[in-house]
Amino acid sequence: MIKKLYFIACLSISALSCENKSENFKVDFLTDNIPEGTPIEFQTYNIPNDFIIHKGIFSPSLDEYYYTISDRQFEQFDVYVQRKQNGQWSEPEKAFFNSEYSEHGMSFAPNGNTLYFSSTRPTKVKGIPETWHIWRSSKVNGKWSTPEFINIPNLANKLVSHPTISNSGTMYFHASNLDYSDMDIYLSKNTDGVFEPAQKASIIADTPSGKCTPYVSPSEDYLIFASIGEDLDLMITFKDGSGKWTNTKKLNENINTKGQGNPYVTPDDKFLFFTVIDDRDDSWKIKWVNIESELENN
Repeated sequence: MIKKLYFIACLSISALSCENKSENFKVDFLTDNIPEGTPIEFQTYNIPNDFIIHKGIFSPSLDEYYYTISDRQFEQFDVYVQRKQNGQWSEPEKAFFNSEYSEHGMSFAPNGNTLYFSSTRPTKVKGIPETWHIWRSSKVNGKWSTPEFINIPNLANKLVSHPTISNSGTMYFHASNLDYSDMDIYLSKNTDGVFEPAQKASIIADTPSGKCTPYVSPSEDYLIFASIGEDLDLMITFKDGSGKWTNTKKLNENINTKGQGNPYVTPDDKFLFFTVIDDRDDSWKIKWVNIESELENN
């Protein structure tokens, strides 16, 4: 009898724990529809029919949600933000760094005080081509500073985009020729606020291919990126003791269906957000999925 009561008590505590966890997720993400191993659409977006959605990220405090849309010709990219207000998402508005040019590939430093993004705005630096480059803005006394251009010394004549930042300040991103050829992932270390010449990330993979849209974990223990082939496939790789990225593998088939890219993982390492093409109506969707099992399988 005592064992039976103990068992019932344990079940009750477990159920209460799950209920509290679900409620916490609702507070964080403002939705009851929390994914497990199968990706689901995060939310629907009220965007024009001739536009598509590209990337969604949260601020580290989970009180702001940024996403990118563009026309289908990829000629104009704009970033919008929604804020958490009284348990509801605010109506979307253009982000503070959005301009008459194109913006995309945004990412926060883990402490939330610096936001990095890609932009085609003029750098006003002689000899640097008009293409995608990386910019950043810092929060000072609660206000965002005017965005500043980040010059990667040895990649000044390249297309540079989609930054992602680790706790150490090291920035990962993809770079290519101006015609988007030879795209790969690079990293640049930050020394006293200045980024050093970049080096290509040493990713050991069975099938060499182009790589783009990286996401690095704050502790730099794993890196998720899209491999470039007939379609984009999301891959994950893990850092070994020598600084190389090994045990590179394709994320599971529930995630990789067609044309996945723009990965982002929530600060608790639980949920992966990514963009995918839906063949049924040729739309692009931001989906999210619990990724804990993929991280445990290293």
